[in-house]
Amino acid sequence: MRLEKNEMFLAAVSLILNGLVRLLALIPIRAGQFLGRVLGRFLGISAVGPLKSSLNGLRMVFGNRMSEKELRRLNRRVVLHFAQMLFEVPHIFKLNLNNLHRYVYFENEEALVEALARGKGCFILTGHFGNWELMSAAVTLRFQTSGIAVVARPADFVPVEELLICLRTRFGTEIIPKKKAMKKLLMGTRKNKTMGILLDQNVDWYEGVFVPFLGQPACTNKGLALIAMKTGTPVIPTFSVRQPDGRYRVVFEEEVDLIRSGNKLSDTEENTALFNRIINKYIYWYPEQWFWFHKRWKTRPFCPFPQK
Repeated sequence: MRLEKNEMFLAAVSLILNGLVRLLALIPIRAGQFLGRVLGRFLGISAVGPLKSSLNGLRMVFGNRMSEKELRRLNRRVVLHFAQMLFEVPHIFKLNLNNLHRYVYFENEEALVEALARGKGCFILTGHFGNWELMSAAVTLRFQTSGIAVVARPADFVPVEELLICLRTRFGTEIIPKKKAMKKLLMGTRKNKTMGILLDQNVDWYEGVFVPFLGQPACTNKGLALIAMKTGTPVIPTFSVRQPDGRYRVVFEEEVDLIRSGNKLSDTEENTALFNRIINKYIYWYPEQWFWFHKRWKTRPFCPFPQK
């Protein structure tokens, strides 16, 4: 009986969440962004909970070059950006080829086309930057000729995970669970798939290598470096950047020139560091558009001895 009640509760929450998101999608995109800015200004007044976490991250990275007043101002801009995202992501339900230009425009998409022409698939190197959910949907909609997959960690709350799956798979994107993703990625290279990997989150020590991220040692997933070196599949950095007109510029960079010295251990570390430098470049350029709420440096490269 308790199990049935729990299932009914989750089903009810899922229905409410889905209905709310579809309701938000009815708000015109520019009006939604305006409402997001209003919400962001209201939320940005305080610095508690997740907002305190983002401010602490900004202090760690920019504390030696910004005053406390400047850091708090930047933190408010971070909140402003992500408050707008709350009203933008639901528009994935309204997205189509006819209105795509109202949300995004693409820069240097030839880099992706040329990479896929080699027949080995393509890895999209990106992060939780700009509006990655909208970017993923837009890229899948724009490039309908080949399979597209994204590596993602399932959400902890079932109704949220169901909603995310609904949004992320709307145009046929395959979701690859983060755990044991390597086999699926290898299969994807053989099927010439475009596979998105968000490489900017903390991982446990046994999953990654410690390389600089925004000037601090950060445990970074080594899987992309390993599989790219093994298969020869091109890595194309791709990022969405909010523009003054409300749209996102989706930038496809040229293929990453991987380091191949012959030393697998060293090359894995060096290429992972190279990937981080590419992600960092966009964060330094547009710091308000990165997901500072995540505890990026949670895993430490050492374990201090207990004090006696």
